[in-house]
Amino acid sequence: MLAVSLLVGLSGLARAQATGNANYTAQEIVDAGHGFFGSTSGGLAKIVEKAFNAYGLPNGYILGQEASGAFIGGLTYGEGDLYTKNAGQSSVYWQGPSIGWDYGADGNRTMMLVYNLPSVDGVYGRFGGISGKAYVFAGLGMTVLQRNNVIMVPIRTGVGARLGINAGYLKMTPKPTWNPF
Repeated sequence: MLAVSLLVGLSGLARAQATGNANYTAQEIVDAGHGFFGSTSGGLAKIVEKAFNAYGLPNGYILGQEASGAFIGGLTYGEGDLYTKNAGQSSVYWQGPSIGWDYGADGNRTMMLVYNLPSVDGVYGRFGGISGKAYVFAGLGMTVLQRNNVIMVPIRTGVGARLGINAGYLKMTPKPTWNPF
């Protein structure tokens, strides 16, 4: 009887520890970002620190690339992989429209920190927000998007010429599509 209760108690402790380890630390995110962004990631640690101070520890992140362009109205298309500690890796695609005072085009390597993700399927849907970009050759920036309780913080480094501010959304899907709506 003592052995059974000890075994049940240890399995409960293991479950609690597994749940507590479902989030990523700032160092894990910075290490993944440095490996992904390479030498252009000088300001990455500061941006990650800002996101962690505002939103805490993410329980997922996406590494991918995207292209976008705008002349008042704009479009964004991207693809990448979602990483979670408890559900592994999954492919994800995103596309979306925007409208605002926004001109130019850019290509980016993107890391999206994902907060409050209940399951892998929770990343699929429309995440709305406001974005601003200002660079002539290259830039590094952060945006915040939200859908219900799930918060997504894209961190982008890219090349191009872009100036403006816009409102829009990213539609996250499990398969690629050209339809941004």
